[in-house]
Amino acid sequence: MPADVSSLIPPALDRLRKQSDVGPGEVPGLLERLAQVPDPRDPRGVRHALAVVLTLTACAVLTGATSLLAVGEWIADAPPHVLERLGMRPDPVLPRRLVPSEATVR
Repeated sequence: MPADVSSLIPPALDRLRKQSDVGPGEVPGLLERLAQVPDPRDPRGVRHALAVVLTLTACAVLTGATSLLAVGEWIADAPPHVLERLGMRPDPVLPRRLVPSEATVR
């Protein structure tokens, strides 16, 4: 007989899905917390702050992404207002924002 699932993640995700709007102080708080994570990458060639990549990944997972491919797809299609709130810089040529690729997330 399988054991009962004791993870609190599915109920938490169900509650988050019911929320229609993010409060004004929630995203900056998450960014501030994730900015404390040390960045092990070589600074040469870094285009996106680690805190932004982690925040976008967290947002993707909270909306239901269950793989790195799904996270990359969510980031590629992220709502413009989310990218703006995270401080993603605009593309100098195209009318969109520069986002981390799936390879960057990996």
